[in-house]
Amino acid sequence: MNKRWTISKIKEYVENNSESTLLSTEYHGFSQRLLFKCACGSNFEKTFTRFKNKNQRKCDVCQPPKESN
Repeated sequence: MNKRWTISKIKEYVENNSESTLLSTEYHGFSQRLLFKCACGSNFEKTFTRFKNKNQRKCDVCQPPKESN
């Protein structure tokens, strides 16, 4: 069964699994970009799928995107 994510569950996941903070207050689905605050203080946007499954849990300065070949 597919787990239904709510904004409160996402916030809890972010707090427990990263140094970042979730700034978004609404969640409308997996393709929505959410606003996060990195541990360094920078804000960044990622979909929750990328944040969770691809380990992209910091801003692009602290964790530069991997180059695609």
